[in-house]
Amino acid sequence: MNQSERAQLFARLHVKGDPLVLFNVWDAGSAKAVESIGAQALATGSWSVAAADGYVDAESIPLDTLLANLRRIVACVTLPVSLDFEGGYARQPADLQANITQVIEAGAIGINFEDQVVGGEGLYSVEEQVTRIAALRQAADQAGVPLFINARTDIFLQAPPEQHSDAHLEAAIRRAHAYAEAGGSGFFAPGLADAARIERLCAESPLPVNIMFLPYAPAPRQLAELGVAHQLRPAPLSPRDRSAQRGGA
Repeated sequence: MNQSERAQLFARLHVKGDPLVLFNVWDAGSAKAVESIGAQALATGSWSVAAADGYVDAESIPLDTLLANLRRIVACVTLPVSLDFEGGYARQPADLQANITQVIEAGAIGINFEDQVVGGEGLYSVEEQVTRIAALRQAADQAGVPLFINARTDIFLQAPPEQHSDAHLEAAIRRAHAYAEAGGSGFFAPGLADAARIERLCAESPLPVNIMFLPYAPAPRQLAELGVAHQLRPAPLSPRDRSAQRGGA
């Protein structure tokens, strides 16, 4: 199976109500271990990859080191491998395109791509993030790989769960539609844990919805019933995300 075929398979695994369950891996050894227990695909986690190499989260691990680790993972497994690419190690579209080309060359068939400003504050505007996603899609098309762009919104990590509101949900739904039009393949809403809001997001998002499995989130079977297409079982939540969820910097 070549890279494009693995990318197509990864996309087909995102079925509403019958979610793909992904466990984060961080190196070749963990990737082989997860593959050996019957995983359908693999996904790296930015914090665990960085920590394994002695770095903190938030794009502190050099891009060359990240890519070398990705190549080792891809070389030792037969499954589709998606990379947690955080904010793409760049802000401007041309730089993002150069970076994603390297990611594709290293063998990834998908990425998580977030809308929080890595190393800054808050989220990119919808307009700017749409431009960034479109740039990634254009570069992937030029490379001839149907890259799965899992467009992540950090809306629900900007406040603790008890402060989530319908306004947060409506903002997320607007972003889901915008990201879909820009070329996104999936919509990732880490931190969202309210069953009714998850169900509404799954109903109104034009993209398959990815929910991070957390102790206070609905059980896996219920997430499937709510319409989730992708459940992420992370390595321990990164310090950056824990801080954001508490309302910190």
